[in-house]
Amino acid sequence: MAAPETDPDPAPEQTFIEHLTELRNRLLRAVAAILIVFLALIPFATDLYAWLAEPLLSRLPAGGQLVAIEVAGPFLTPLKLAFFTALMVTMPFSLYQAWAFVAPALYRNEKQLAIPLLVSSTLLFYLGCAFAYYLVMPVVFGFLASITPDGVAMMTDIGRYLDFVLMLFFAFGMCFEVPVATVIVVATGWLDVGALKRSRPYVIVGAFVVGAIVTPPDVLSQVMLAVPMCLLYELGIVAATALVRRREAQAGH
Repeated sequence: MAAPETDPDPAPEQTFIEHLTELRNRLLRAVAAILIVFLALIPFATDLYAWLAEPLLSRLPAGGQLVAIEVAGPFLTPLKLAFFTALMVTMPFSLYQAWAFVAPALYRNEKQLAIPLLVSSTLLFYLGCAFAYYLVMPVVFGFLASITPDGVAMMTDIGRYLDFVLMLFFAFGMCFEVPVATVIVVATGWLDVGALKRSRPYVIVGAFVVGAIVTPPDVLSQVMLAVPMCLLYELGIVAATALVRRREAQAGH
């Protein structure tokens, strides 16, 4: 029976200066990718903002519109959106640079686990942002428009609208990372699958608390965040169970 590999893959020893040089090069590559995409998106910045504003504008009453309170708002706000879009687009490349820097120090079995986690975490974050844009934002803005008092014109500042949408994207993107977090706590031995199953009632309550904090104060928006979190928690339990069974099968050989 072959002994399991527990040592990192053999690689030439590097000095501290060489590690710093490699880290600098990885960071420069990530920053360069962000800047290149950002510069490419600048001509389309206003179109990006129009796309982002559509869920709100389509639900405003007649005469409702976005306004720019700050003098430079019409210029700076689309640029800010273009920059954050560049961050999102280049996220896989930036994560790859981080992975390439730390991979030589990882054990082989850690590499086998880390690659699927990196890929799935990126996809889940994108999925959370898409869920927020296509499903949650129409409900949220429809609710906010419906409760606007008579005689009050709903005209939101473009900068504050962007901040609100980015907060929603980040909140839903991070909440969709629940399966990855679940697998990590099992893989590192912090909890076992049985403990995760026993924690279901607390997770359900916590999901609704998080939903109440990061969404507007209507029940539907809260449910639209809490229910996916609970379902993703169950998906994480399934993935963690498969991981445990795989490890047991490998240990039996």
